[in-house]
Amino acid sequence: MTDTKRKGARSTKDIPADILEQLNSGEIETANLVEWLAIDQTILLKNLLRKHNREHYLEPILSNVENLKKQTVNTINEAIGTALFELSISNNDEEILSIISIHKADVVRCWATYTIGKNQNLGIEETLEKIKIFAADKHFGVREISWLAIRPKILKHLEKSLAILSQWTNDDDENVRRFSTEATRPRGVWSEHIEQLKQNPEIASPILEKLKSDKSKYVQDSVGNWLNDASKTQAKFVEELCRKWLQESNTKETNYIVKRALRTIDKAKS
Repeated sequence: MTDTKRKGARSTKDIPADILEQLNSGEIETANLVEWLAIDQTILLKNLLRKHNREHYLEPILSNVENLKKQTVNTINEAIGTALFELSISNNDEEILSIISIHKADVVRCWATYTIGKNQNLGIEETLEKIKIFAADKHFGVREISWLAIRPKILKHLEKSLAILSQWTNDDDENVRRFSTEATRPRGVWSEHIEQLKQNPEIASPILEKLKSDKSKYVQDSVGNWLNDASKTQAKFVEELCRKWLQESNTKETNYIVKRALRTIDKAKS
């Protein structure tokens, strides 16, 4: 769980040396995006492997990182998670997967999400079932990476994914409900677009309809962003849906979502 007692520094240079050391050692979670971006994942990896007597994993994982065409926080995150998954298979080492899945450090848990996304032996039903605990993680970073890690599978099995995720909209956990829209955004963030949803956003209606007046602002923002994505290719659909929602559910929650959904359309009209 995120340490709510720490707000975190506003810039990398302001992170205290002892805090950065604890972050790179995996002793504490990041408190904000600045800290999340500041972590040296290779140092964190070395400390993790040393602690759990798996130093021999380090060289092949670092090789994966070094071979990346572009090294960013996300590509390094994926490379480490993918390599850990591959090593768990080649070494018959399921324990390492358990270790990283429940690790104190949020970035390590981010690596764990890719061990699910990269497992081609898992069907989409089992993939979504296994990722759910990460979708509900109390840390913002793990929640974001959780959908990113399995989005390729969602694209490959879109119809089935939408059917399963439409049931997630009934979950008591706002983080799980939000996953259903964030993971399927037509344009997404840091991820491949979903052309089918850009051209035919109505196929996601079973998800959208259930969240049109969700009480959580976290969910409202995601639904509004989903529709704003769709408005860039199917403006008529978004305008008609928003008009219908305001007639059916004229709540402050729906009004907020509609305003967010129409922001690109409204800007073009002004």
